[in-house]
This record gives sequence, structure tokens and C-alpha cells, in this order.
Amino acid sequence: MSQKKRKKKNHGKSGGIKEKLNARILSLLNSNYNKVYTASQVAKKLGYRRKDYNREIPYVLSDLHRSGKIIQLTNGSYKSVSEAEFLIGKLDHVNPRFAYLLTPDDKEDVYIKAQDINFAMDGDTVKVQLKGAGDGRKPEGRVVEIVERAREQFVGRIEFSPRFAFVIADNKKIHQDIFVKLDATHGARHNDKVIVKVTQWPAHDKSPEGEIVNVLGPAGDNEAEIHSIMAEFDLPFEFPEHIEQEAEKISDKITKNEIEKRRDFRDVLTFTIDPEDAKDFDDALSFQVLENGNYEIGIHIADVTHYVLPNTTLEKEAFDRATSVYLVDRTVPMLPERLSNGLCSLRPREDKLTFAAVFEMDDKANVQKEWFGRTIIHSDRRFTYEEAQASIETGLGDLVQELQKLNDLAKKLRKERFNKGAVNFETTEVKFKLDEKGKPLGIIPKVRTDAHKLIEEFMLLANRKVAAFVYEMKKGEDKNTFVYRTHDYPNPEKVDSFAQFAKKFGHDLKTDQGSISQSLNSLMTTIEGRPEENVLQQLAIRSMAKAKYTTEAMGHFGLAFKHYTHFTSPIRRYPDMMVHRLLQHYLDKGKSVDKKDFEEKCIHSSEREKRAADAERASIKYKQVEFMQSVEDRIFDGIISGVTEWGIFVEIVETKCEGMVRMVDMKDDYYEFDEKNYRVFGRRNKKMYTLGDKVHVTVKSTDIDRRTIDLEFADKKDMV
Repeated sequence: MSQKKRKKKNHGKSGGIKEKLNARILSLLNSNYNKVYTASQVAKKLGYRRKDYNREIPYVLSDLHRSGKIIQLTNGSYKSVSEAEFLIGKLDHVNPRFAYLLTPDDKEDVYIKAQDINFAMDGDTVKVQLKGAGDGRKPEGRVVEIVERAREQFVGRIEFSPRFAFVIADNKKIHQDIFVKLDATHGARHNDKVIVKVTQWPAHDKSPEGEIVNVLGPAGDNEAEIHSIMAEFDLPFEFPEHIEQEAEKISDKITKNEIEKRRDFRDVLTFTIDPEDAKDFDDALSFQVLENGNYEIGIHIADVTHYVLPNTTLEKEAFDRATSVYLVDRTVPMLPERLSNGLCSLRPREDKLTFAAVFEMDDKANVQKEWFGRTIIHSDRRFTYEEAQASIETGLGDLVQELQKLNDLAKKLRKERFNKGAVNFETTEVKFKLDEKGKPLGIIPKVRTDAHKLIEEFMLLANRKVAAFVYEMKKGEDKNTFVYRTHDYPNPEKVDSFAQFAKKFGHDLKTDQGSISQSLNSLMTTIEGRPEENVLQQLAIRSMAKAKYTTEAMGHFGLAFKHYTHFTSPIRRYPDMMVHRLLQHYLDKGKSVDKKDFEEKCIHSSEREKRAADAERASIKYKQVEFMQSVEDRIFDGIISGVTEWGIFVEIVETKCEGMVRMVDMKDDYYEFDEKNYRVFGRRNKKMYTLGDKVHVTVKSTDIDRRTIDLEFADKKDMV
């Protein structure tokens, strides 16, 4: 080789080294913006064994200084020119290896390696220093300060060793056990479910320390497990005694003066339709045919705000709870039983105070007139959904003509809603058949009938019309402050991603704002009954924005309403109480109220709603896991509902339970994850598992504490 060529080759090699060192040195200094390093310290930090790399480091540092990318101090050491960028948000500790910072203002989430979490725990509010791009997809950072701990009490299972005890948290995102000294266990026994309060937060590689503050009972016991879920989500176990006493003092007498203030519907046919096991009835329908042939339909809602007055302890308790929570075997109510099941419940053959939206409708379900105000009713009949459905279908039984006419009008309202772009997601919910000890004997899918849809449509009508009525009260841009239920357009990126996935099943989805609703409805109709139905339905829902309460008068994308609110369930939702108060205030010619105050209440209500949904899901998952424990020897049909690098999620068709086939348990080959195509494939046998595939599985193991189900793919020979 000529000398000239050799020099050129060496120059290329040296250039490659410098390029690599440039990037590594800048990353080191920028990640440690407040530290200074000598050339030898940089070499030590980078840890290269090759002499040619280490020889180049001083020269690369000088070049970076001359180009203004780093600073050289008078003592010869170097530091970053960058000012650190910080973000504050909540920590989402996904698994033991990494976490994400969930940032406000819809900024991209920040990836944080386990060694950079700095003893923060899931849900903590933390300050994170950005370190630049991490894995090429998300920015990377490290926790530099724990601004606020999310909680100081945790629910879990206690285990004992000879010298100490420790609590394994139920929350799957708490990856550290909590150390408990033996004299701080307060009567807990091995394997009990407990609440532990942290007395010393983790530091210097030590575990958090705590003391037991409540023993819930043996793990696996229904009461202990449900109480664990309630404690995990900070749900109240009961009402304080002074709240119950205040509720008991409320008079059940309806005075003549009160009746005179209201529109009297006691002589108009009125009835309720509710689940068979319902104890509180917060809505009733009145129905009469008018002389002009139109129909007057009243949606009468329990007048909770007549009994729960502002600035009372009852009011404050209702606001704090903000919603009732429906666990599998019990309700955590927003209001004491005296109100929810007594005074405010629209029980049959009793005079009841209500707040109503009354509509005159023609035979095509067009609203000709509307009226809003306080009423008094006397319900003639209490229907269960099953009874009402039987009357609608057979034409036999009480109030058949009225029910069938209401059903006919409801169907027209529904059709009109979908014509205007409402999205039709009919997700399958489950209920449990439980024995007297709460043990699940079976899982039954809930069936939605015309009777359910009838009530739903008239509740939607009332909610929509109340919102529009208040919005249109004042002309111009300066509107009355009100509480709306809004649902934004879906994130275009999420919709595009969903459309790409649907395409793999042969479905084309239009994703522009004007077409997305109709296109989604067309897709849901097309996939009905197909193997991919449930998976595509779930993914479509995940691509949608979340509904929320706000004072901003935005629309509701999912329902295709310009304005929408929650007016129809004040027994179980605090926002409905706010809506009742505001509506009456404006009917009484009151001026617009403080927007900031109500926006804060809306934010609180939305947060409480999410807490309730998470707790309800946890209780359902617990019962699903408990039920699957009893059928571990069976083979089930399943649908692949998710694919990750560590396993394949499968939803069992019969029970709607979701479990995971872990990649490490797939012994017949080495499987690789193909993220782009939502699948895994065998390196040798080329076997492929794709989202939406039909599979057969058996239960390998269940974990009640973590509410997880481990599955295995069934061998074909086992199915013979």
C-alpha cells in the first residue's frame, strides 16, 4: 500500500474516532451540566480501553472548546455550555427497568432509566433534568428532586422473616418492598393484607421503611381483598358519624308551600326503569298524549340539591367523593343511604321532589317545545329492564302502548344521533354471579336491550337540551358559566396509527375530522361477529380522547353534540348537582357565577371519576382472577389483544378475562417482537402470533395480589 493511501486510511479512521468522541463527550458534559471534568476524568468516565481513543480525548476537548460547544475553565478543566432543561410531572414507573415522566401540556413523555429514578415512586411529582434523546424515540432524563410524594400509605401483603417483615405492594407499579420492623407490625400475621404507612423514604439503596396502620385480613379473603382495593384507591370505608347524623335530621315532609313552587306531575303517568338490583332510582319518565296528537315526555331527576344545601358538611362530603363507586360486590356511595335510597330515590307510589326537562315531541321525535324546572311526581310503576323489555317485545303487560311508543321515539333519536356523526361503541361489560361469601361462581356478559337504549336516549336528550338551553341564554361571546361534559376530537396521530392497524385486517378508515365518525361506525358494523371485533373495538376506544368536565363550552365528539352536560344522575355524580344549582340560578335570572371556582370543581370531579373507574376495573380484575383460579384445568378460546416485547396478551372469549402468555414460557422456539406489525414470530419455526389472532390457552397461574393471570398456549394434542 502506498504511503499516500495509508495516510488517507488512517485519517479516515481518526475522523471516525473523533466523531464518536465528540458525541460521547458532549453527552457526558451536557448530562452533567453543573459539573467540571479534566481530560483524564473524561477518559475515566467514558471508560474506553483502547489507547487510540484515550489519546484523542484531549484533542477532541480542545476542538469542542474552540468551536464554542463546551467551556474551558482557567484551571484547564471543562464544562457544558448548556443550561439544564427541567420538567416537572408525575412519575409512571412502568416496570423495574424504567419509568416515564408524564409531562403537562401534552409534551412528549420523558424516558427515565431505573438508575436515574433517584428513589422516586410511582405517582410522585418529580423534577427531571433532560439528558437529550434516549432510545432514539423519546427524550431521556433523570430525577433530580422529589417535589411531592403521591402517597404515604400503601396496600399490600405482609411477609415475615425471623428478624423483620416486609410488605409487597398490591400496586404493580410499586417495585420496592416496604421494610417493617417486627415491633411495628401491630398484630398482622404472615400473608395478611395490610395498610403500611411509610415512616422513612428510601435512600442510599435502602428500602422504604414503614409501620402497619391497618390489618385488613387474610390474603384471598373477599372482604380483605375488596378493602385492599378501596384502600389502594383511597376510597372511604364509611361515612363519618356526623355526616350520617346530618342526613338523618333532614325532614321527609313535603310542605304545601314547596308544592306550590313546582309544576305538579302527580296526576301524569310516571314510571322508572332500572336494573333489578337497583336501590336508588334517580330518574323517572312521565308520558301523556296531548290534544294536538303530540307527546309530552318528562325526564324527572331526583332533586338532590333541595336536600343537600351549599356549605353544609353533607355538601362538602359529596364534593370530596364527587361520584359513587361501583365495585363488584358493593357500592361506595356519594351520599348517605338516607338520601340515596330514601329521600331522593324516586320510589313507586310516593310523592317525590324532582328537577325536570319536559319536551313536547311529534311522531318523528322532533322536539317542538321544551321546559326546564322543578317538579313533583308520583311514580305509578317501577319496571326492571327485563320487565320493560318483555313488554316492548311481546306487547303484553303493563303500559305496553306507552313503552312501545317511547321505544319508537328513542330509536328515532338514536338514528338521528348517528346520522349526525355519533360514534357507536358497544363494548361488552361483565357482571359476576357471587355466592354468599363473595366467591365468583360465574361471569356473565351484560346484555344491552332496547329498554336500556330507551332510557339512555331520553337521558342524552335531557343532558343535551339543558346544556344548549344555558349556552343560548345569553347572546354574544360572554356566556353564563356552566358545567359541560366535553369530549375532544381524537389525536390525529393515534387515529392514523389505528387506521394503519385496521388496514392489516383489510379495513380502510378515513381519518379526516369530517369523516372519522361515519368511518368508525362503518368499521364497527363491518367487524361485528368477526375475530378481530373486540381487539379493533378496544384499540379504537384507546385512540379516542377522554371525556371530562369543564366550564369551556366545547362539543362532545363521541355523541356528536355541540353542547352536552350531566344533569340526570345527581344521586351519584357531583357535577350533576352543580348543573342543577346553576340551571335554577339562571332560571331565577341570576348573573353568571365565578368561572374559576367551577373550573376547579370540574377538574376535581374529573380526577375523582378516573379514580372510580380505576377502582371498578381493579375489583372486576380481582374477581376475574379469582374465578380463573377455579378453572385452571380447562382449555379456553382466546383472542390476542396485545403484543409486547415480554409477552402476548390474550382475552378469553367466554369470560372476557385478559391474561398474558409470557415470552419466556414459549419454549418451542426463540420468539422475537415485531413492534411495527403488532406480532411476535419464531426465529426457527416461523410461527407467528398477531394481534387479533384466535388462539387456545390454558391458565398457568394466577396472582390475586397483583391481579394477573399467566396463560400458556394449549398443545394441539391436549385438545383432542
